[in-house]
Amino acid sequence: MNIGIFGTGGVARAIAIKLVTLGHTVMLGTRNVEETKSRTQGDTMGNPSFSDWLQKNGTVKVGTFAEAASFGELLMNATSGGGSLPALEAAGENNLNGKVLIDISNPLDFSKGFPPSLTVSNTDSLGEQIQRAHPLLNVVKALNTLSNPLMVNPELVNGGDHTLPICGNDADAKQKVTALLNTFGWKNENILDLGDITNARGTEAFLLLWVRMYGAFKTPMFQFKIVK
Repeated sequence: MNIGIFGTGGVARAIAIKLVTLGHTVMLGTRNVEETKSRTQGDTMGNPSFSDWLQKNGTVKVGTFAEAASFGELLMNATSGGGSLPALEAAGENNLNGKVLIDISNPLDFSKGFPPSLTVSNTDSLGEQIQRAHPLLNVVKALNTLSNPLMVNPELVNGGDHTLPICGNDADAKQKVTALLNTFGWKNENILDLGDITNARGTEAFLLLWVRMYGAFKTPMFQFKIVK
């Protein structure tokens, strides 16, 4: 399958590598292709420069947001929260309409330092804002409650026995996302469908707790497990 991913950071890279190993063809979308390809500095999370990473993962294509959206049969949003709506606007309605978008972004605001707050919460969510802005796009919120190594390899913690919440308005879209998540190693019994996209208010708000647990554990390698 051709899959377009908006973003070029750690989340986008981890998912791109996983998808390629599963036999998919991937294009990362960015604002300025040549500027992105020429980046020679690593980031604050210890990731190598994009230039170095791309040399080692040369099968991954890089294009504009519009090119990635047109390329992808399935789309994924791995941009920062503040960059999500502009990226999707740049992608173009004709390239988005009728497709499934897995939205991994979180509306985190680091303007006052760490821990961050949320730019939208309580009565709205970034997932809902994306869905309202693009009503013919089938948005499924998923993978935004854990670190990127666990997104693509859940067995790294507790043998994969932990919970992954998803939500979205379209049942068929959620089934397609679940099928892809299964290939990542997620078991159906651990994928929790919360319902429509308004439930993104809850999964995005979880990040306020997640960052504090990260500070307490000194590692991002954890995830919650629902028991009842």
